[in-house]
Amino acid sequence: MLETKGPDVVLWRAELRATLALAWPLVLTNVAQALIGATDTVLLGWAGAETLAAGVLGISLYQAVLVLGIGLMMAASPLLAKERGQRAHSVRDLRRTVRQAMWLALAFCVPVWVLLWHTEDILLLLGQDPILSARAETIVRALQWGILPALWYMVLRFFVSALEEPFWSMIVVAAAIVINAVLNYGLIFGRFGFPELGLVGAGIGSTMANLFMFLAMAFVVGVHPRFRRYHLFGRFWRSDWIRFRYLLRLGLPISITLGFEVGIFNAAVLLMGLINTQSIAAHAVALQIAALAFMVPLGLGQAATVRVGLAYGRRDREGIARAGWSALTLALAFMGSTALLMLFFPNQLVGLFLDRHDPANTPVFPLAVSFLFVAALFQLFDGAQVIGAGMLRGLHDTRVPMIYAGLGYWVVGISTAVAFGFWLGWQGLGIWIGLAVSLAVVAALMIGRWIRREALGLTSWREVTS
Repeated sequence: MLETKGPDVVLWRAELRATLALAWPLVLTNVAQALIGATDTVLLGWAGAETLAAGVLGISLYQAVLVLGIGLMMAASPLLAKERGQRAHSVRDLRRTVRQAMWLALAFCVPVWVLLWHTEDILLLLGQDPILSARAETIVRALQWGILPALWYMVLRFFVSALEEPFWSMIVVAAAIVINAVLNYGLIFGRFGFPELGLVGAGIGSTMANLFMFLAMAFVVGVHPRFRRYHLFGRFWRSDWIRFRYLLRLGLPISITLGFEVGIFNAAVLLMGLINTQSIAAHAVALQIAALAFMVPLGLGQAATVRVGLAYGRRDREGIARAGWSALTLALAFMGSTALLMLFFPNQLVGLFLDRHDPANTPVFPLAVSFLFVAALFQLFDGAQVIGAGMLRGLHDTRVPMIYAGLGYWVVGISTAVAFGFWLGWQGLGIWIGLAVSLAVVAALMIGRWIRREALGLTSWREVTS
């Protein structure tokens, strides 16, 4: 039977503690992964504004495709959590889910590798500068081989998170930061005995870092007593098409949702490319700062998926509510703080990525500061939308949020960006205003659906989302 206990301060405090205990390693893992991207941006910036612009174009296309794959893999998280909620000591079901998620990653990568091999043609088709497009292809052709190990690492990360042991994924990524920085610096600039490969070196370094993350996580789950009893890689070749199809059905809307979200930011890069190279570089810097702040609510959203999923598996209506609202409260508190930081210290934040006294950065620096001001305004919306999506994923509710993301980002957001950026002549600032509007709309829709779940109750909700 469903639990119907009323609000209890002790239970709410316990949920807040459980959410924080699960979320902080996830947050640090996300920050560490973002630092890998930030390191690449800094190193490419040291190589010059044109190199940075070409790298940003290529990395934006690569990340857009990678995010689609991560969305597919994210289906494993709520499914693993629900299976643990139903049967706390389940082994076979968790192993089936991990194995088929890795199969799904392989099936995804084959066509993606073919697509990314033609990066220059894709960018030219999108109206980008021919020289930048040709240079962008060189980094993507090195980056693309890291997609499969990156996705397999994500599957293993979701597995240890579902077991509420995310600490190990954090350790692995922390080590990857150092490996990525050393390899990229050496291969871009020809240090430590490496050849000077420029953009290609950045791609090779990042691919090797992804490979390290997967191999390290595979080692952890293979030898650690908490994980090895699941024998995740045993009979890896055994098919399970029912589980495969369910993961695809659950993950495809998540993938498309993430594609809509990340896609609009990548579209913003392309729109910046229609303005000038300085706008692309400024956008890259401001977006990197906003992305680092976003890692905290992203980790809380991932924790919400697990906590909501566990309660959902137990059919615990009050537990579902506590898990969702606790994560949202924590996220909004943090994003309010980052908004104040961006408002009062924009020059210092941008200065971490660009030398203000370098004449080459004179037109870029003030642009990045103006973009960061808009980023400060949408911090709360960004936190609310990612937590809302994470809560709903815990309930295996992915189709309607996908529609919300499409409407918010690609109907409202992109039209606002084009209108303010080009029709009103506000250029890059107008494009960032469009991003802010899109996040506000999606946040309102996601949280509204969660509140509707509260009104319907668990039984009715299961009927709605079935």
